[in-house]
Amino acid sequence: MRIAIVNDLALAVTSIRRVIEHHGNHSVAWVARDGLEALARYAADRPDLILLDLVMPQLDGVQTTRRIMAQGGCPILIVTADVNQRTGLVYEAMGHGALDAVNLPVMTLPPGEGGRELLQKIATLERLQGFKTTAARLASLPGRAAARAGQPSAAPLGRRPPLIAIGASTGGPKTLAEVLGQIPAGLSTAFVVVQHIDAQFAPGLVSWLNGQIPMLVIPAEPGKAPVPGTVCLSMTNDHLVVEANGRFAHVAEPIKQPYRPSVDVFFQSLVRHWRIPGQAVLLTGMGRDGAAGLLALRGAGWHTIAQNEASSAVYGMPKAAAELGAAIEILAASAIAPSLLRHSR
Repeated sequence: MRIAIVNDLALAVTSIRRVIEHHGNHSVAWVARDGLEALARYAADRPDLILLDLVMPQLDGVQTTRRIMAQGGCPILIVTADVNQRTGLVYEAMGHGALDAVNLPVMTLPPGEGGRELLQKIATLERLQGFKTTAARLASLPGRAAARAGQPSAAPLGRRPPLIAIGASTGGPKTLAEVLGQIPAGLSTAFVVVQHIDAQFAPGLVSWLNGQIPMLVIPAEPGKAPVPGTVCLSMTNDHLVVEANGRFAHVAEPIKQPYRPSVDVFFQSLVRHWRIPGQAVLLTGMGRDGAAGLLALRGAGWHTIAQNEASSAVYGMPKAAAELGAAIEILAASAIAPSLLRHSR
């Protein structure tokens, strides 16, 4: 990959460059010292990936991300000194289209060791950008078969609340705040969100969302069940599922699934184990994760919604759902909550 570096600190640039060049399969396309210089260089030479700092003079990482995405877009990975101290800025940048965030490499360690986390993120983004799911593969997925058959396995009903399941990726945090911010507290409906985000940032997302929306946001913990009037959020790099008893679990399989946690895996667990049809939403994101699962849920009687192109930071996942006919409604982000409330009555 040809990778651009945007950072105003010479030491940070040196640290990132030596990790990229140590790997051998990547090269540095160009270096910019601030957001304005990055925009000029991007216009002349679009790289495969931009490694972007958050705090810079003249134009910060959030606004640089927004303007790059408005000019056609490029994969952007936030690389900054302390991600956990800047979660608000991280989610703002992701809301404009940044794909993920990672701490700067540790300069005092060898490149392969100090930059391991950065290299892992780059490798994951490579897989996601190259991950193409053919129609034949989609047809072979268990969720697709369940959608055709419409016969999920039996599960004890118990006192399960009405359920709304939401999947999101790139641009998800901002869109989740917009959608869930319109839902009043005190509903009898439970919400479960699977957001593509590294496990180390998930606690920060819980805290951030709790400051943005009326409902309480809590981790989706193994052994616990969805809670009425509450948003349960996936918290690990394993896949979140609902088991036959209606409670959450984390599973490693499928190991080769590049999206972790996977929206498809969660949606398909609902087809198998949540016999009372609810509502499912697929929001902005890169790739196709969630499309087959949304189709399976529609076939099982769920009301399904995909975000429209105009309001999506990245029109990948909801586009795939629309192409499959998985969504009963295709709506702007601002129109999703009213539809959910209308169909919850």
